[in-house]
Amino acid sequence: MTEYRFIGRPTQRKDALDIVTGRTRFINDITIPNMLYGKVLRSPLPHALIKSIDTSAAESLPGVKAVLTHRNAPPWMAGFPLHVRLLDNKVRYVGDEVALVAAETEDIAAEALRLIKVEYEPLPAVYDVEEAVRPNAPQLYDQFPGNLLPQEQRMFGPHTLQEVAFGDVEQGFAEADFIINGTCAYENIPNPLPPEPPGVIASWEEPDNLTVWSASQGPHMFKATLQRRMGAAAMQSLGSPVGASYGSKYMSWQFVLPAAALAKAAGRPVKLCYGKAEHLAAFTVRLGSRIHGRVGLKKDGTVTALAADWLVNNGAFSEITQGMVAVGLGEAQLMIRCPNWSFKPRMVCTNRIASGQVRGFGGQELKCALTPIITMGLEQAGLDPVEFFKKNYVKPGDGYYWREGNWWVCNGPDFTAAIEKGAATFGWVEKWQGWLKPTSVNGAKRRGVGVGVHGNADVGEDISEAFVRLEPNGTATIYSDLSEHGTGQRSNICKMTAEVLQIPLVSVSVTPVDSRVNPFEIGPVGSRGTYAIGSAVIAAAEDAKKQLLELMAPQFGVEPEELETQDAMVYVKKDPAKKIPWFKGMGYDRTIMGQGRFEPDFTLPNFMMIFTEVEVDAATGKVDLIKVVGATDVGQIIDPPSLTNQLNGCLGSAGIDSALFEETVLDTRLGRVMNANLIDYKWRTFAELPDMEHEVLETPFPSHRFHAVGVGEITPSPGPSAVLMAVSNAIGVRLAEYPLTPDRILKALQEKGGPR
Repeated sequence: MTEYRFIGRPTQRKDALDIVTGRTRFINDITIPNMLYGKVLRSPLPHALIKSIDTSAAESLPGVKAVLTHRNAPPWMAGFPLHVRLLDNKVRYVGDEVALVAAETEDIAAEALRLIKVEYEPLPAVYDVEEAVRPNAPQLYDQFPGNLLPQEQRMFGPHTLQEVAFGDVEQGFAEADFIINGTCAYENIPNPLPPEPPGVIASWEEPDNLTVWSASQGPHMFKATLQRRMGAAAMQSLGSPVGASYGSKYMSWQFVLPAAALAKAAGRPVKLCYGKAEHLAAFTVRLGSRIHGRVGLKKDGTVTALAADWLVNNGAFSEITQGMVAVGLGEAQLMIRCPNWSFKPRMVCTNRIASGQVRGFGGQELKCALTPIITMGLEQAGLDPVEFFKKNYVKPGDGYYWREGNWWVCNGPDFTAAIEKGAATFGWVEKWQGWLKPTSVNGAKRRGVGVGVHGNADVGEDISEAFVRLEPNGTATIYSDLSEHGTGQRSNICKMTAEVLQIPLVSVSVTPVDSRVNPFEIGPVGSRGTYAIGSAVIAAAEDAKKQLLELMAPQFGVEPEELETQDAMVYVKKDPAKKIPWFKGMGYDRTIMGQGRFEPDFTLPNFMMIFTEVEVDAATGKVDLIKVVGATDVGQIIDPPSLTNQLNGCLGSAGIDSALFEETVLDTRLGRVMNANLIDYKWRTFAELPDMEHEVLETPFPSHRFHAVGVGEITPSPGPSAVLMAVSNAIGVRLAEYPLTPDRILKALQEKGGPR
């Protein structure tokens, strides 16, 4: 391995002291002059027409500056395709937006909401995907017959992947030794629940010039996607540090459009921040996923055919469902090498909370429902799941269709070594006793083990641009619209720049997130920060270094290739004693600006295997997660503590624990979320953490000069299906839905006559 000065070594995060001392200003800490506060009146009904709405009392309340309803709100549209009005005369879930208020204080705005009188005409509601597609089901949108989102709307271009269909499926089934039919659902719609609720400040500097401050994972995308929808001639997007996102606060127009509308109506800046109950009950959650699948399998673990009907519960509207489905379909091909596919999704609208993007982005939803069906075949064939996944996960030279519909060939490493290392650390061979067989039994306590895999080629998705400016005093500034969403990625691009330029890490900084200052940046999604964003920054640093050496070469009387730089000194490689500081070579009146750009590359999928061990009390149904081992290959570790924190994050934020207790409980009699608080929404505490280990290999990827790729986004995804497998093995009963609450465990045991 190459020895680096900064890369691969633990270093202090750039923002560490500000965070721990309270100096970091999150969106709710920010105020601007003359600012008002926005609030949202939300529907108490899951499906209804608004017959009348009286806002006169709210408008006359002292301190109220604007009240908007569907009658006077701007005609802005959102969703994909455009189908969601800012305010509509029809509500489609409990929590849907009915009216907006801007006032001098939050208390006045809240009081104004109480004064608004609304008369509703209730409509029948539907929550289950299969009920929603029946002929006589309640219809959410006139333009979407059968409650199905149109597949011809292509988020990633004209050939966006909307199904996986190639080969001869019937021939594949004819060649199979085992044919498995099964259904599994991952529909507990867990909330990623970042600690900081969504928030935004909107201000119209001129009638058609909008400035937005947001706690967003992708603030540059607000400008790219919302500017034209709001009729803004110019839009400046400013990003504050994000109190975590887990994907959920990326393209969240639900709070940006209302704030912008109120600011335009009031003629003053408006801040709109969700409360925690709103965050849990009215903000987007993970897609629901139900798969009816059929798998053909040979005795040696070769998959001959895979056919499936994938029902995707979109909720009340679509934020980015078509994109998540496209990525999920691509990720299925990474997991299963199969020549014959017929995998068809249907995206269904229902009267529950809307879905948005969550890390795992379609692939977690798909695999958590598909993997248990596949393992039914492994049980019939008596195959070890670790050996099966080792055989079938994508190998160098294998091809797959990715999200935009093109065929790509894997150019990354073979992950077999990572799988074997993880299995050895976990003790898989010793603990695995076979399908539906516990590892150990101690009275009512029964232990079982399971495994899951996940990977994503989006580590190389989309465009990134960056500039690096060198100053005569030996410092470097990175111009990037990369937001800090809790992972330390802004510090990591400083490490990459410092390594290229060989200057102290303290000499490198990053500009604040500002779309008018920085070049284009799609955002740190899909684990793309290390490869895609890193590549742009590295290229900009290399370009700046090249310009520096070209500038100073005449002063040495040598070619630029004969020079090197370290600690703001340029020297001759063959005679290091000959050196000149940057400030003498550049002069006081010059800066150097390097440019870098990354173009999409889907040939380097990442990988994660999760091993889990659980203990089930057959008398009470309680499940304890005992041990977790994660195995991956990152090419080159950039920052060890950051990576460890990402891997440890596999439990929450709608990850592994969505198999056990993370669940948004929906009362389908009323359409209401019943656990919209942090007491009833169950999360794991620090006192309940399992034993966790990580095996991280560093096989160089052909990515950039540091040969690294990211893995943070995929760390939770293999866990739920691994836990489902482990619990099934512990109690000797196959389970096919999440979460594995005590009542479901006891019911399954009772139906099967007790543990086997």
